Amino acid sequence: MLAFNTLLGTLLVAGGTATLNQALEFSFDQQMRRTSRRPVAAGRIQRSHAFVFGVTLALAGAAYLRIEVNGLACLLAIITLATYLFVYTPLKRVTPLCILVGAFPGAMPPLIGWAAARGRFDPEVWVLYGIVFLWQFPHFMAIAWMYREDYARAGYLVLPLNEQRDRYVIWQSFVASLALLAVSLVPAIYEKSSLVYFAGALMIGTIFSFYSARLAFRKSNASARKLLVASILYLPAIFILKMLDRKWP
Repeated sequence: MLAFNTLLGTLLVAGGTATLNQALEFSFDQQMRRTSRRPVAAGRIQRSHAFVFGVTLALAGAAYLRIEVNGLACLLAIITLATYLFVYTPLKRVTPLCILVGAFPGAMPPLIGWAAARGRFDPEVWVLYGIVFLWQFPHFMAIAWMYREDYARAGYLVLPLNEQRDRYVIWQSFVASLALLAVSLVPAIYEKSSLVYFAGALMIGTIFSFYSARLAFRKSNASARKLLVASILYLPAIFILKMLDRKWP
């Protein structure tokens, strides 16, 4: 029941955040082919109605987490909403470093889940946080490259516009994937995981790094698309490994 309550409360806050994001960004969404059909941008839902609905969802989710889970999980959900909407979102039009800033709230779900289950932060949770934090860079870089013209049309600075772009893509995709591989193996290094987890994490991490390297050094839409698919498969795979690992807390 605790897992259900945590998922429901988090889902409500996440839904409210997504709704408010569309209300805040509707004029920019209209300029991008990828987002122009969103309900607010397309005019199917009035902006004011989206605001009311988004605030209602977010408040309901936060209250549900506070009542049915605990205060720490509620606080983390509120911090995630606030930093995503009022820090990360405006920065997308200011600096490519917005990806770094956005990765902090983006990696919050493992902390919320751990806080719900334990009511505190143990050292092991930071490995989970680090995995999600680092995973976001190659994942988003694939999206940013595929839709770079769309982002530029709307004024988003998710990629540098000068000669620094190539170096930036290398760091954000390939280097980040190597760091991700290293962090995923931390439990094995400190004998907190089994050999099966170590072998599995090493294998899928190496595959993910391979596709990250292809984007970093080839920079094509085809490479970005393959990396995006690899990123979508990587995260559930690594967490399934952790769930099956009997040595993990």
